[in-house]
Amino acid sequence: MAMQGDSVGSSAAAHWTSRLAFLLASVGFAVGLGNIWRFPYVTGENGGAAFVLVYLICVFAIGVPILMAELFIGRRGGLSPSASMRGVAVASGRSARWAWVGSANLLAAFTIMVTYSVVSGWVLSYLLQALTTGFVGVDAAVSQAAFDELLAGPWQMLAWTLFALLATGSIIFAGVQKGIERAVKVLMPSLFLLMLLLVGYNIVVGGFAEAVSYLFTPDFSKIDASTGLAAVGQAFFSIGVAMAGMMTFGAYLPSSVSIPRAAVAIALADTLVAMLAGLVIFPAVFANGLDPASGAGLIFQTLPVALAQMPGGHAVSIMFFLLLAVAAITSMVGLTEPLVHRAQERGWSRRRSTVTVVSAIAICSVVSVLGYNMWSGISVGSFDINGVLDFFANQMLLPLGGLFIALFAGWFAAPDLARQELNLSEGSGWGIWRTLIRWPVPIAIALIFAAGVSNL
Repeated sequence: MAMQGDSVGSSAAAHWTSRLAFLLASVGFAVGLGNIWRFPYVTGENGGAAFVLVYLICVFAIGVPILMAELFIGRRGGLSPSASMRGVAVASGRSARWAWVGSANLLAAFTIMVTYSVVSGWVLSYLLQALTTGFVGVDAAVSQAAFDELLAGPWQMLAWTLFALLATGSIIFAGVQKGIERAVKVLMPSLFLLMLLLVGYNIVVGGFAEAVSYLFTPDFSKIDASTGLAAVGQAFFSIGVAMAGMMTFGAYLPSSVSIPRAAVAIALADTLVAMLAGLVIFPAVFANGLDPASGAGLIFQTLPVALAQMPGGHAVSIMFFLLLAVAAITSMVGLTEPLVHRAQERGWSRRRSTVTVVSAIAICSVVSVLGYNMWSGISVGSFDINGVLDFFANQMLLPLGGLFIALFAGWFAAPDLARQELNLSEGSGWGIWRTLIRWPVPIAIALIFAAGVSNL
C-alpha cells in the first residue's frame, strides 16, 4: 500500500507547470474534428436546446464522473495508463491484471490515430488550397471531383498523412513542458479566437439567425429514448475518455490542482467549443441551402463551395481550415502522447519513443490510405477497411475501456485512494461521485456498447 498522499508508481517524468496548461491540453485533446460538425448536427436533429439540456445532464452525470476517475487513476499511478491501472489496483489490494484496461485504452488510441491522421492530412491539404486559391471559382462538381481525386491518390494522401504526423511528432518530441505546453498555449487561444472571428463574420454576412434557431430552439417533442442515448454517447465520446489521453495527462497533473474542478472546466469548455462550432459552420450551411447532415462530406465537399461564394471568402476559408487544423493536431497530440509515454517506461528516450511510435502509426496508416482507393473493394461484412478500424476502436474498445474504468473506480479501487486524489470530503460531493460512478455511469456506457454492437 502506498503511503498516504504519495503516487503509487514512480513520479511522472514531467508535470504541467500550471492548471491552465493542463486545461488547454485536455480541451485540445477533447475537441477534435468530430466536434466541429457532429455535435451541432446531432443537436439540431434531436430537439435543439432541448437536446442541449439533456446533453448537459449527461455530461455532468456520465462524462464528468468518469473523467474524474481517469484523472484520479492517472495522477495516483503517475505512469502510463496500463502501469497506472496496475499500480492503483495493487495498492487497492486487487489483481495487477487490471493493467489490461489501460492497455486497451492505448490500443484504442493507436487504432484511432491510424485513421485520424489520414483525415487530418485531408485538412492540411485543404488548408493549403485555402491559402493558395481560397476555392475561388469552385462549384459543386469541381469540389466533388477534387475530393475524389484526393481519395484516389494514395501517394498524395500518404504525403499529407505524414505531414500531419510530422507536425504532431515535432510537438511531442520536445517534451511535455517545452513541446505540448508551448504548443497548446498558442494553438488553443488561436482556436478560440478563430471561432469568435468566424462567428462575428456570420452575424454580419447572414444565415446566423437560422443557425441559432436550428441549434437553440427547444423541441421537446423530439426527446425520446433514442435522444437520450445520443446524448449519453455524445457526452462519453466528446470528452475523450477511454482513449488513454486523459489518464496520461492526469499522470502529469500536480497534486495542487483540483480534479473535480478541472473535470468540470474541461466538460464546459468542450461543450462551448462544440456550440461555437455550430455557429461557425451552420450559417454557411443554411445561407447556401446545404445539408447539415452530410458529415465529413460537408467539410470537404460542400463547405468549400459555400465559403468561396461568401464575401471575403478567401480569408474565411483560410481561417476555417486553420481552425480545423488546430483541432486535428491538438487531438493527435493527446492520442499519441500516451503511446510515447508508455514507450518511455521501457527505458527509451523521448526522442526514440516519439520516432518509434510516430513511425509505427505512419506505417499502419497505409492500410487506412489504401482503404480509400486500391483496397476499397475489401470488406468485412458491411464494413470497408476504415469502417472496421472505426468500429473496433469506437464501438468496441472505447465503451469497454470506459465501462471497466468506471467499474474499477467505483467497485474495486480503494475508496481512500480515490477520496485523497479527488479531495472530496465524506459529505455530498464524495457521495454523489461515488454513486454516479458505481451505477449510472456503467449502465449508460453498457447501453452505448450494446447500441454499437447492435449495428453489426
